Amino acid sequence: MGKRVLRREPRAHWILLVLAMGVVLAELSLNGYVTHVGSEGDGPAPLSDRTPAPAAVTGGAAVQRLGPDAAVGTRSMPAKTIALTFDDGPDPRWTPRILDVLARHRARATFFQVGSQVNEHPELARRVLDEGHEIGSHTFTHADVAALPSWRLDAELTLTANAVAAATGRRPVLLRPPYSSVPAAVTAADHRAHRRAAEAGYLLVLTDLDTGDWHRPGAAAIAAAARPRGTAGAVVMMHDSGGDRAQTVAALDLLIPALQAKGYRFVTVSEGLGLPAMPPAGTAQRWRGHAFRAAQTTGGWLAGALTSLMLVALALGGLRLLAQLVCARVHLRRLRRDRRPLEYVGPVSVIVPAYNEAANIAATVRSLVRSDYPAVEVIVVDDGSTDGTADIVERLGLLGVYVLRQPNAGKPAALNHGIGYAQHDILVLVDGDTVFEPDAIGRLVQPLRDPRVGAVSGNTKVANRRGLLGRWQHLEYVIGFNLDRRMFDIAQCMPTVPGAIGAFRREAVEDVGGVSAQTLAEDTDFTMAVLRAGWRVVHEPAAIAWTEAPESLRQLWRQRYRWCYGTMQAMWKHRRALRQRGAAGRFGRRGLSYLLLFQVLLPLTAPTVDVYAVYGAFFLEPATVLATWAGFTAVQTATAAYALHLDGERWTPLWSLPLQQIVYRQLMYLVVIQSTVMALLGGRLRWHRMVRTGAATAHAGPQDHARPSWPPPPQIRPRPDLQNQALPTVGAQRARDRWPIN
Repeated sequence: MGKRVLRREPRAHWILLVLAMGVVLAELSLNGYVTHVGSEGDGPAPLSDRTPAPAAVTGGAAVQRLGPDAAVGTRSMPAKTIALTFDDGPDPRWTPRILDVLARHRARATFFQVGSQVNEHPELARRVLDEGHEIGSHTFTHADVAALPSWRLDAELTLTANAVAAATGRRPVLLRPPYSSVPAAVTAADHRAHRRAAEAGYLLVLTDLDTGDWHRPGAAAIAAAARPRGTAGAVVMMHDSGGDRAQTVAALDLLIPALQAKGYRFVTVSEGLGLPAMPPAGTAQRWRGHAFRAAQTTGGWLAGALTSLMLVALALGGLRLLAQLVCARVHLRRLRRDRRPLEYVGPVSVIVPAYNEAANIAATVRSLVRSDYPAVEVIVVDDGSTDGTADIVERLGLLGVYVLRQPNAGKPAALNHGIGYAQHDILVLVDGDTVFEPDAIGRLVQPLRDPRVGAVSGNTKVANRRGLLGRWQHLEYVIGFNLDRRMFDIAQCMPTVPGAIGAFRREAVEDVGGVSAQTLAEDTDFTMAVLRAGWRVVHEPAAIAWTEAPESLRQLWRQRYRWCYGTMQAMWKHRRALRQRGAAGRFGRRGLSYLLLFQVLLPLTAPTVDVYAVYGAFFLEPATVLATWAGFTAVQTATAAYALHLDGERWTPLWSLPLQQIVYRQLMYLVVIQSTVMALLGGRLRWHRMVRTGAATAHAGPQDHARPSWPPPPQIRPRPDLQNQALPTVGAQRARDRWPIN
């Protein structure tokens, strides 16, 4: 393993993350904006003011030029001249079929196209022009212009013009407002919006004959509605998108030949009025259109990708939950089936590494001495504490408790020091802030009756669970220990025996060379090494110990950062297990793969999921969003309730579970991101020590419970007292200098 330098924790990636998430949210919002495109059948937004427009507008012709000072100029199609118009396209299904009908009858028409649809299907816009038709604007998102503020209307028109320019090289000058109809239906609010568009140079095109084809009344009815009276010309409104337009296509085959036989001609609006064709677009406008189309395409791709990611994550989460529940049930049945009276399996040495644990060390040692298991020695290894930790233990004056002092060398060195001094072959490793239940040691060592078992994980509980942060950690511990660890036990790939409570067979410890100092998660690294050495690692939920959890977000961040970074180090260190056979390969392919997927890869995608949730709250169907959230919360709550039931805990903290998604979840995945960046940079993280408050001492008092009938403990041969011995290593001759406190 290459040498790693101790470097400052990186921070620049947070700026990049915020910027990236901002871009993703902007792209998703753009997609939401452009995909909520309606059609005539959706209806306009209701307006409270239905005051009619001026009489010059409502009584005028279909094509209107709105000049300054309320001037209105209107024009009609010449006699026997039909301007077929099609709204809401282009549509990849119906627009080509309509174009085919028009080509077959040599008729031309005007297509009022939605800008976002043009960006989606630019090839159809080009085909429209290539076949002699013209394109007008129908806004960018099929918006009701009367309900838009001025800036939004300007944006709708500009974006549509840019989209058409990018697709065809031409600029639209005709406008048909969505939800418009005949001039008589124009309101004062409509007219104000139309004037705003006229100021931008657009010619307003309403209709003389609204076929109502979006109602799908039948091809014959549509064709009949499109026939003008006598020999009059007309602007006819139809649609080439927004639904099933098969009747519209069929109606054209009825209408065009019939009117052509009567001498009618089918032309574009501009051709019918003798107006110039669409002018060429400027280079800048075309490039703006191309840029926005690229952004729109990216937004659509992101929305699709994140939707797929959500579905994959939900599927994986569902499979994980199913596996957890099934394994938990199997584990519970196995424990009940194999339940036997507690047996004495041999004397136990408890090693307690301690660095500045003055707040908790007395309670920890007392709880160990109070154990109802016979033949327990307690070895406290003071790792250069500066708060008098060792002195506190010595002043307790407890029989069978030994204090070893060493210069500050880290927790792995302290553990190895204690293991080297330990007299017995069953080793229980305990953190200095952990309080054991009286029966915890006895229950913890029971699985070691099986000679194949090299290590046992106990059940750690959060002592300080009163506040919201404490409740969240309490739920996390309960779910982790009662679902994840049971699953790991059944799959024989337990990745971690927690430093707070774990039992090891000395032979297993010596097989792996003791506790390694190569990672910050020494308990995970140690457990993985034991598994790879061929030993079984199991979980004993009845062996309970209480630990003090962080009481501030800052402390929680430091603790989880160290855990996560250390776990990544351990995963990388033991990566070769993926290719090994036997127990090591089983751990690699099951345990390491699980950790990589659920503790690294999926958390790394979590920020985009949160961004997608914000996007969904604004742009997706509210009922769907609410149902999804409620379903997810219900499943999560039911899972937590089952885990609490397995652990014999009350359901009271469940009310805080939905709130966990607001702060706690984000903190957890940000820890993964920070750890990943640090690992990729090859830096080495400092050990962040948590400030202890002594919260775990509340569980140090005597408790009433049924004490098992243990056999009398063996006589332990005392050793002479020696001082100033060198720190031993695992496997070395055990030192004889103990300092019993009498």
